[in-house]
Amino acid sequence: LLTPTAAAYILLRYSAAPDGFVAVTYVPDAAPVRQKMLFAATRLTLVRELGIERFRETVFATTTEELTADGWRRHERHVGEKAPLTEEERALEGVKEAEAEESRGTATRRGHVSSGVSFPVREDAVEALRALVAGSGEDGENLVQLKIDVSTETITLVSHTSTSASSLSSAISDTEPRYSFFRYSPPSHTSTASSSPPIIFIYTCPTGSKVKERMVYAASRAFVIQVASTEAGVEVAKKMEATSPEEITAEMIEDEFRPKEEAKSGFSRPKRPGRR
Repeated sequence: LLTPTAAAYILLRYSAAPDGFVAVTYVPDAAPVRQKMLFAATRLTLVRELGIERFRETVFATTTEELTADGWRRHERHVGEKAPLTEEERALEGVKEAEAEESRGTATRRGHVSSGVSFPVREDAVEALRALVAGSGEDGENLVQLKIDVSTETITLVSHTSTSASSLSSAISDTEPRYSFFRYSPPSHTSTASSSPPIIFIYTCPTGSKVKERMVYAASRAFVIQVASTEAGVEVAKKMEATSPEEITAEMIEDEFRPKEEAKSGFSRPKRPGRR
């Protein structure tokens, strides 16, 4: 009943059930362009008008072979395929995760915070953050850098060092993403009312980073800040983000803490209608 040049709507009675109908839209590649546009634009309208609850599925076909007996059996097999993960496979996934957790040993911990993405955090990373808050690091250490080991999906400590705001950019990697916590000592003319130096969270992601790294780091920022707050008592005063560490300058950081002056304007009479 079908031709390779004319589009058609086909309504099939699949079973005696109330929703036993199937709506097929057949639009062959050789059909006129106007026909293709009209059928594509109205296929859902047709089902809605006839009562969408009566149709168990809708099928779009472009060749007559798809609507032969063999083609329809292939379609049914495709629809009847199991989900990508069965219950047994999901159970095995859980076992693998548990085994991986055990293999990491006692040097890691799982952050007890809710977030879209969460990874185990190594204990030495948490300890470095605690020392940053307490100001008890050696030689006045004021910079803690963390990274995500993508292969093991673990947040690890890169370094805990001492640096100045002007040298901060050279202390951060320009080839890999980093989460940096920097305890900043503002100049006297920009000091805030806080009794302790504020801590800045800096996320850097160089242009040359791998796509997976960029996705994982971007999705984990909030979790890392939550872990720092919950596990180490870090209060982030400012959040900064940059592609290259060179963008993080002392002037930029100082400007973040410089008191903002509010521009005051006197009362001005409303302008008459039609005047600018």
